[in-house]
Amino acid sequence: MSFQAQEQQKTALKGAFVLTVAALITKVLSAFYRIPYQNISGDIGFYIYQQVYPLYGIVLALSTYGYPVAISKLIAENKQKQFEMHIVRLSFYFLTFVGFTSFCFLYFGASFLATMMGDHQLTLLIRTVSFSFLLLPFTSTLRGYFQGKNNMLPTAVSQVAEQTVRVAAILTFSYVLLMSGSTVYEAGAGAMFGSLLGGFAALFVLIAYWLRQKHVSIRTNISFSSKETKRVLFFLAIQGMTICLANMVLIFIQFVDSLSLLSLLQAEGLGNEAKMLKGIYDRGQPLIQLGTVVATSFSLALVPALSSDQIRSNELLIREKIHLTLRIAFVVGLGASVGLVCLIKPTNIMLFKDASGMVELTILSCSILFTSLTLTLIAILQGLGYVLFPVLAVFVGIVMKWMLNMWLVPHWQTVGAAFATLLTYVGMTLLQYAFLYRKMKNPFISKSIIVHTVFSAFMMAVFLIGYLWITNQLFSFWQHERLFSAVQAVLGVFLGGIVYIIIIMEKGIFLENELTVIPFGYYFKKYIVRKADTK
Repeated sequence: MSFQAQEQQKTALKGAFVLTVAALITKVLSAFYRIPYQNISGDIGFYIYQQVYPLYGIVLALSTYGYPVAISKLIAENKQKQFEMHIVRLSFYFLTFVGFTSFCFLYFGASFLATMMGDHQLTLLIRTVSFSFLLLPFTSTLRGYFQGKNNMLPTAVSQVAEQTVRVAAILTFSYVLLMSGSTVYEAGAGAMFGSLLGGFAALFVLIAYWLRQKHVSIRTNISFSSKETKRVLFFLAIQGMTICLANMVLIFIQFVDSLSLLSLLQAEGLGNEAKMLKGIYDRGQPLIQLGTVVATSFSLALVPALSSDQIRSNELLIREKIHLTLRIAFVVGLGASVGLVCLIKPTNIMLFKDASGMVELTILSCSILFTSLTLTLIAILQGLGYVLFPVLAVFVGIVMKWMLNMWLVPHWQTVGAAFATLLTYVGMTLLQYAFLYRKMKNPFISKSIIVHTVFSAFMMAVFLIGYLWITNQLFSFWQHERLFSAVQAVLGVFLGGIVYIIIIMEKGIFLENELTVIPFGYYFKKYIVRKADTK
């Protein structure tokens, strides 16, 4: 490999690391802020916000993970520098059409969509979030341009700025509005306006980086031929959308619940109680998101390497990377699911003030394993060049979730919706794993790994059940306090995690050389070396 190629690879890996860290920060912020928001607005206020959130989640995914990636590919693959600005202009025009069309659909169709959701009072919130789509062409084009020039810092800083401003504005506006006597719907609209301010913060950061550049102007007299222009627009339409759709799986599943769950509950004669039940059920979303972020932050760190030329030319190396990536997702995802199931009662009280919705949250906690595997499989398949099949899997998941809701909710209400979510993620995981197995002709998670990991999770569960029983007996006079639940939950996560990791290391699920490429694997490697020295 030439010196120039090595430098380009180092720059690409550094950029991937910067974006990974930024994505981790924004995902944690995105999951965490909903907890104080629920504490401020209550379960009905949380239901109102969660009903409309998927719409904002869609524009966030489009402007962060979808179109910027497609635009960056067009710029990076362009061999003639004079055409870069023309790609930028074409991308901006295309996304202006997409953003304005989406805005019109949501703003003028807000009443219809709110009626579909079963609550016409959501109209104001939907109209407020529709304005976010008008920022889409600006943020996506600028992020795509910088990423195409291998400058990931503007995108990373803009993402963190967007989420930081957004979270602060949402919590501030909702608190001030509710304290001043506004309704929970008006507070929800204020929260959506806070999301819009986050978009402006991102745009401000990106414009600042753009203005710092020297001798760069978007004006150009050079243009593509008609054929080349169509190719660029087609690439944006197809490539951008396929990347987006596959990465919006969690949002789409939530959106199915937004469109169907409340109406189904009301059809059972629950009336206004349906909103409360939906709000309690929605407590599971930040739990799933936080657990999935933890699991995928380890596994997805290895995925970018799959698309490098050096690895893609070596089939054995590809298999090793996929095997390790899926093993990490399985081990961390199972540990997170089982741990949260065991600690769900103190965690629920710690985060949401009471223990309502225990059954639903327990079932949704089991989904963390399968959301982790689903997102990891999507990233693997995209890294290998199979961009259409993950989209098909997501489409199958949407249809499956809708049908299961229709079947299970009338019988078991929100418990049925929780089962529908779990079964949907199981189905998507099995579908994508079967496709990967057919392509690679190799089982990537062996039976021995499954047995050892399940045993480790079982032992952790036994430990946590004993830990909960002992602490409840010793502090029975204090266990009804929220502070006690917080201490019990946090300490349980720490102790349960230590027990799980020790057993995983003892079982040899990861080899010593594999630990060097896993985030924080250096510390686990030291444990293995120290253990070997004592023998």
